[in-house]
Amino acid sequence: MTLLTGSCLCGQVRITVRGAPDRVGICHCTDCRQESGSAFTFFGVWPAGQFEHTGEIASFSGRSFCPHCGGRVFSLDTHEAEVKLGILSDAPSPLTPSYELWMKRREPWLRPIDGAEQYEEDRS
Repeated sequence: MTLLTGSCLCGQVRITVRGAPDRVGICHCTDCRQESGSAFTFFGVWPAGQFEHTGEIASFSGRSFCPHCGGRVFSLDTHEAEVKLGILSDAPSPLTPSYELWMKRREPWLRPIDGAEQYEEDRS
């Protein structure tokens, strides 16, 4: 079984996910751009039971981050865990996005990902 690990910038929050993600995507929406401070966010979604974390976290609008370094790490509800894939210990990531969200907000200098489904807004 695949095991991926990662941490925030200071290492005080650590995550582990087991198995393959249900989906991997990139989002260009305003919330993801503001939350990441970048043009998009790269994330993977696992069933909540395949996700574990350690360390103190703080949250804002369901998005968890390290209160010490401010590193954004994951969003968690009772069903799924959405992990920011930039926090994985091994880079480059072995995961490839299968879809992109909010294409209407994608920077014009970014090319669509070959083979990935493209959505003007959210997946429907």
